[in-house]
Amino acid sequence: MRRGAAALVLALRLARRELRGGARGLRLVLACLALGVAAIAAVGTLRAATEAGLAADGARLLGGDVEIAVSHRPIPEAARDWLRARGAAVSEVVEMRAMAIAPGSGARALVALKAVDSAYPLYGALRLDPPGPPPGPGEVAVEAAVAERLGGLGPGDRVRIGEATLVLRGVVAQEPDRVAGPALFGPRALIALETLAATRLVQPGSQLRYAYRLRLPPAADRAAFVQALRAAFPDGGWRVRTADAAAPGVNRFVDRAASFLTLAGLTALLVGGIGVATGVRAWLDQRARSIATLRCLGAPAGAIFAACLAQVLALAGLGIAIGLAAGVALSGLAAQLLAGVLPVPPRLGLYPGPLALAALYGLLAALAFALWPLGRAQRIPGAALFRDVVAPAGRWPGAAVAAAVACAALALAALVVATAENRRLALWFCLAAAATLLLFRLGAWALMAAARRARHLRRPALRLGLANLHRPGAPTPLVLVSLGAGLTTLAAIALIEGNLRRQIAEQLPGSAPNFFFIDIQPDQAARFDALAAAQPGVAEVQRVPNLRARIVAVNGVPAEQVQASEDTAWALRGDRGLTYAARPPEGTRLVAGQWWPEDYRGPPLVSLDASLARGWGVGVGDTITVNVLGRDVPLRIASLRDVEYRTLGINYALVASPGLLEAAPHTHIATVRGAAATEDAVLRAITDAFPNVSGIRVRDALEAVAELLGRIGLALRATGSITLLAGALVLAGAVAAGQRRRVRDAVVLKTVGATRAQIRAAFLVEFGLLGLAAGVLAALAGAAASWAVVTFLMRAEWVFLPGTLAATVAGCVVLTLVFGHAGTALALRARPAPWLRNE
Repeated sequence: MRRGAAALVLALRLARRELRGGARGLRLVLACLALGVAAIAAVGTLRAATEAGLAADGARLLGGDVEIAVSHRPIPEAARDWLRARGAAVSEVVEMRAMAIAPGSGARALVALKAVDSAYPLYGALRLDPPGPPPGPGEVAVEAAVAERLGGLGPGDRVRIGEATLVLRGVVAQEPDRVAGPALFGPRALIALETLAATRLVQPGSQLRYAYRLRLPPAADRAAFVQALRAAFPDGGWRVRTADAAAPGVNRFVDRAASFLTLAGLTALLVGGIGVATGVRAWLDQRARSIATLRCLGAPAGAIFAACLAQVLALAGLGIAIGLAAGVALSGLAAQLLAGVLPVPPRLGLYPGPLALAALYGLLAALAFALWPLGRAQRIPGAALFRDVVAPAGRWPGAAVAAAVACAALALAALVVATAENRRLALWFCLAAAATLLLFRLGAWALMAAARRARHLRRPALRLGLANLHRPGAPTPLVLVSLGAGLTTLAAIALIEGNLRRQIAEQLPGSAPNFFFIDIQPDQAARFDALAAAQPGVAEVQRVPNLRARIVAVNGVPAEQVQASEDTAWALRGDRGLTYAARPPEGTRLVAGQWWPEDYRGPPLVSLDASLARGWGVGVGDTITVNVLGRDVPLRIASLRDVEYRTLGINYALVASPGLLEAAPHTHIATVRGAAATEDAVLRAITDAFPNVSGIRVRDALEAVAELLGRIGLALRATGSITLLAGALVLAGAVAAGQRRRVRDAVVLKTVGATRAQIRAAFLVEFGLLGLAAGVLAALAGAAASWAVVTFLMRAEWVFLPGTLAATVAGCVVLTLVFGHAGTALALRARPAPWLRNE
């Protein structure tokens, strides 16, 4: 016991003396850990700040302490009396889609129309430009984008919405209860609730959303209030939310985006971990003589190991601290760059949880990658350490060190999986990361073996460059693994983004309709078909009945309790589109069951999307209960079918049999395909003839999605670039670690008659082949990773993009040549005489 304590004291004393003299060789360890930890800390801090913003502004974002939302119809007066009797202040809001038209020019724009009462807003403030109260009767306020699309309208100008001509009150500068996001279905237009009747947009079956925001008394308990409300009106069919869950969809988006970015940051940390191993190995090489001397003088191997480990951990702690500070700073910069993507302004600050998690990631990575070279040095006898540079001793660390490395690696993987929003994705990430590292290690072995066999080439520069790839201590495995892992991340991100952009910008517009027209009344359907088909350039008009329904139960199990898969749970939240048809829609592909007869009038049946059925664990004969206009309707599954959503045609997850649903108030929805050049004329003709009908231009929605994708892609590329930067650091460390040998080789070669051009060519051959091999392997691994993500996670068609992969390979070759040329230029400047005298 005393001997162990004495060895520990000796180790700490040696470590303190070494650190007091500086740890120059461990700067790479510090830089690599700082970079990886900074990426993870920045993502975690930004995520926590955004969630804090959502939590703090929950009542403002929701518009009240509690919101009651229902489609198509208002809540009964008895429910309003119940709310007021309990001291709740009530604000009524009605939302729908509409067309805003400038009467003079005829310019028109799709808007998200919002009608508010005099109590709006209960929380926050509505700001207009010019300043003033909310729009009153006969007035409208619009977002700046609407005013621009209508020809640059200003206050006092006229705007027609539906059948009402309104006075433009001003531009909406701040809407307190709106979560930031892309305007996929039109920017905002705000009117008074009493103005809505004048527009005549409210028709039976129109796609309306009624929201009742409540401000509860100060001492009221939100959860208890909601529980009492549901008990008083059990058959209301309403969606009730509290300010604690003001934006659940936004929270899910933030969680998933943060998880993906964290995985990218972890890749940077793993590459940085390789840099840790490189730095420790290079540092040990520099100290080989000192360690060997101490071993020969009788210093215990354990004491030397503990001293080295203490120094590495001290530098790792400093690197982690720098990374945490940089991560907090980067989160502020990212908040500014992503201001248009984040749903609310984040509340930036110090969040201990994400920072502690990032620090733990950094510590585990440092241990996983530093223990191996330290343990190996501990097992080499003192005399062998003197020869280890030119004749590496083939020793492995002891069993204890190997077990510690394995435990650190497993703990790192377990931490990744345990803290991920999508644990299955995190597990696949861990497996893919291990497979990628193994791939590049095998690639390095193959490159070294091929270079070893090509020793009979005549050109000296080529022969020497190939020999450098497989000589003792060659950096080939290190460069391939570190640089390749970073490039793999960038290649995968670029291919994923490229595939999504191709789907949006190239494939979809060619097959998608030009317009969706909504809120077509049943008595307008025939006239709409005739008018749309008669327009010049129109090639196809399709129309189907449209209802809004909410799935309330699956096989008798309440929707919120259904054990649905992650990719199908979305359909159990909120309202869904529902239609009915006597015959299968065009292009229907049944995978189970049969379609009902055209004259079927029995109990309601439904044809369900097969992917949803798999995610919910249901099949033909099972029952799905939907709530339509406050009435629960059980639908027995008659068939399952594949639904191709990517065509952007009229695709419904739920298609019911005719009969019962035909009697419910509903509207129709239609698609129009035709020449792009006639789009404006078609939109003008239809919306002039049917003021209550709104036209959604598909191209505008796709452009909004593409813009959002570009901003998210910027964040992904930035995080992926950190991974590449970590790889570049490791490459620089490898060049620096071998610089002494490179100088010695250059001196010897110049002494025996080699020219500078020959020496430079030899080194450039070495680094050029390293870059080419790393780039090719990174392109292959990145393509495989992007194929898996696009095919299995995004359920889209993956397309090979050779240009992206060619850029990856070329970039890798250029990067390695730049670093190799820098190291070679420094080596060629060395004067032979001092080196020869010292040797």
